[in-house]
Amino acid sequence: MSETDERNRRWTLALGVDPDAESGFALSDSDRRMSDALTALYGDGDDAPKKGRGGLGGSAPRVAKWLGDIREFFPAPVVQVIQKDAFERKGLRQMLIEPEFLATVEADVNLIADLVSLRGVMPDKTKETARIVIAKVVKELMERLERRTADAIRGALNRSQRTNRPRFSDIDWPRTIKANLRHYQAEHRTVVPERLIGFLRQQRRIVDLEEVVLCVDQSGSMATSVVYASIFAAVMASLPVVATKLVCFDTAIVDLTEELADPVEVLFGVQLGGGTDINRAVAYCEERIERPTKAHLILITDLYEGGNADALVDRLARLSVRGVNVIVLLALTDTGRPSYDPALSAKVAALGIPVFACTPDQFPDLMATALKREDVAQWAADQDIKLIRPEA
Repeated sequence: MSETDERNRRWTLALGVDPDAESGFALSDSDRRMSDALTALYGDGDDAPKKGRGGLGGSAPRVAKWLGDIREFFPAPVVQVIQKDAFERKGLRQMLIEPEFLATVEADVNLIADLVSLRGVMPDKTKETARIVIAKVVKELMERLERRTADAIRGALNRSQRTNRPRFSDIDWPRTIKANLRHYQAEHRTVVPERLIGFLRQQRRIVDLEEVVLCVDQSGSMATSVVYASIFAAVMASLPVVATKLVCFDTAIVDLTEELADPVEVLFGVQLGGGTDINRAVAYCEERIERPTKAHLILITDLYEGGNADALVDRLARLSVRGVNVIVLLALTDTGRPSYDPALSAKVAALGIPVFACTPDQFPDLMATALKREDVAQWAADQDIKLIRPEA
């Protein structure tokens, strides 16, 4: 294909014009299918698609075919964006109760949130398919986040001490090579170390089983944060060095601590939607904190309080005075860009409580910082995370 033809092809696809009627440039069969798939969702500049040129319709088979087309033409991250647009623009969330449709969807965290919110209206056969889809995404997220979280929480390296029996990840390679230069193998052009030198991990680590309470807002706007928080809670619950509790809330409270061995079951226990009573949820957590000076309350909420905001501020202040390490995360999402109540956020920040949003990749380091009782606000600043400032 000539450079001019390629340019015409790209503009035709980008603009969504009818290639026969307007551009005078003929698309290939594959490109026409790609154009039709995009036109079905985004139209061609008019409010309604032209006759014979798309429209997602209302049947699961038609939408499933459309999903198959976009998966053929675009990589997974783009497919996820297009799916999200389809759910919002075309009202396709109800299609998720069709197992045939659900099996074709490119699964991600946002889809999991949709499935959890629709759980109550799903027929049994769809729930089984939903569990499979959720389990697949949870497995991928656990593989991505589990090891890093475990390593961070088990304790930081103490670089002031050395050991001759280090873990592989703790080997001090410059010192090891220097100590073994006499074992250089000329024929192989390498050093064969007889003695390893590494950093000694702190034996004390998290002292006397510290308590971590994840208190998570499950109102609709926090859906993605709930998914990530549930997975992190499951990871931390598997570690013998910390006692983890998971409490989700809207105007009601559900304690999912006993379900943490099964992250999929945890997500099916979440009730997304409804109002918000943060103060009531924090009161519930306060009653279950056994040793305040060993406790860390991670409150994940946008702070849009439907209950008593003044009582919430007083309660958080009391917890801090008692020695609880309180941190407020406005969001736990891949973007880390929250929508939140600025007035209440500033009041909480005025208590000396760190208030900010972070991404799942930053969360393990955050927990390591919190569990060592280091300055979380300074950690956030070092990560270039914007902290909420107290009211003037």
